[in-house]
Amino acid sequence: MQIRNKLILSGLLPAALLSMADQTTAEEGAGKKPNIVFIFADDMGWSDAEYQGFKTAGLHETPNIDRLASEGMILNRFYPSAANCAPSRACLLTGTYTPRHGVYVPQGLSRGGDVSRMRWKVPTQGQDDSFNTFNVSINNVDPGFISLAEMLKEGGYVTARLGKWHIGDDNQGFDLSSAEGTPNFVTNLWGQERRYYTDVTVAERLTDAAIDFIHENRDKPFFLYLAHWEPHTPLAARPERIEYFRKKFEKMGADEVDPAYAAMIEQLDISTGRITALLKALGLEHNTMVIFTSDNGGLHRIPNNYPLRANKGSFYEGGIRTPCVIKWPGVIEPGSISWYPVNGVDFMPTFAEMASVPVPGSQPVDGYSILPLLRGEEMIPSHSERTMFFHFPLYLGGTESSLPVYGGREKNYWRAVPGTTMMEGDWKLIYYYEYGNFELFNLGNDLSEENDLASVETEVAKRLLRKLNAWTKEVNAPIPDVPNEKFDPDQTVLKENFQM
Repeated sequence: MQIRNKLILSGLLPAALLSMADQTTAEEGAGKKPNIVFIFADDMGWSDAEYQGFKTAGLHETPNIDRLASEGMILNRFYPSAANCAPSRACLLTGTYTPRHGVYVPQGLSRGGDVSRMRWKVPTQGQDDSFNTFNVSINNVDPGFISLAEMLKEGGYVTARLGKWHIGDDNQGFDLSSAEGTPNFVTNLWGQERRYYTDVTVAERLTDAAIDFIHENRDKPFFLYLAHWEPHTPLAARPERIEYFRKKFEKMGADEVDPAYAAMIEQLDISTGRITALLKALGLEHNTMVIFTSDNGGLHRIPNNYPLRANKGSFYEGGIRTPCVIKWPGVIEPGSISWYPVNGVDFMPTFAEMASVPVPGSQPVDGYSILPLLRGEEMIPSHSERTMFFHFPLYLGGTESSLPVYGGREKNYWRAVPGTTMMEGDWKLIYYYEYGNFELFNLGNDLSEENDLASVETEVAKRLLRKLNAWTKEVNAPIPDVPNEKFDPDQTVLKENFQM
């Protein structure tokens, strides 16, 4: 890192000089298109930041993320478009829902479960070609898609992607996709990239590269996509920080909280603080939108996803709702909180409007610009009219399971089974192709999804089902319909069958 960076970030530059730099840069940047900094956590739960207040006070330490929230807007109903990492990143960068780009899970196939417990044949790891009943992507976004970077470059932006990529070999138009000595993305065939999950210095080094990028492009509009590896498992952090949180939690009697996880959350917070401090020191703060969010919900037990139900991989709220704060001085009212439903596909039209460029005409764009929301204006569609869709045609197993095997067998075996989820305002319907049934919730008064209203609000359910079916046809979503002859009908049935 350059010496001036260290001086600024350590507070060693005089306040008068910082103020002068602030004023000069602000004057030079008058009329310049706004910069965009997108900070992406990996598996951070909705309630993991202290600003949410759902955890015992003081467990995690996120002062910089909390400050970002207090100086900007908290989007309390943000959905990054999927329940796991690869599809949510593909949705964000293309502005399209999963059936359009075909990425559903890392490595693109059903995984983590016994094939004899699958009712339908769908593309599955370790199975023969008879299971390839429809096309899925093997973790690659087709280069034909126009990405956020390619769109913004039309508006004169310089672009960088730093950190976890997870959607294939194509660079998708980013100007900077590696830095000397920097952990980034080394992708090979089938999108198998080098992983940094256990590298306890990765967040710091990625932030170093981000700081250098901002310095080098301070006089141009820039888009920085900083995708961290934390707090994805396996949990790893500096031993001294793990010990710090261990002792802290021991004193608090909070033995259910993992100190390594807390230390990883702290690394995300430190990175965020370094970026925002630099923007202020360079006089770029007032012309930069900073976004902090996560790619999917938190894991089961490691973070406490309360009050949301379930976890990463699930299409209950704990799997698809994530923290999201946006700061843009002069546009967003500090301390704003919104419960308007926002989706990851909304960023493409939002950034297009900010950059004064058209959205790509070569692909459908499924989102809406949220600039009116950020300005405190009325959104169209309104809260009650906003619809969004999540499609998952595969199976996903794992220890954090919340769904049974078909027929009531083996409760809590799958994290996800083939299904489509849709929302209309506060209404949420999850249709399961596995069970031929659905659940209906009202998130406005049932945040934890404890009350299935499918048998009560029948007219609402019918309306949503019609919309869901129309949407799956419109986007040509793959629907499982080939029975799996390996499915074992003689598995032990629970005394209390699963009731949908």
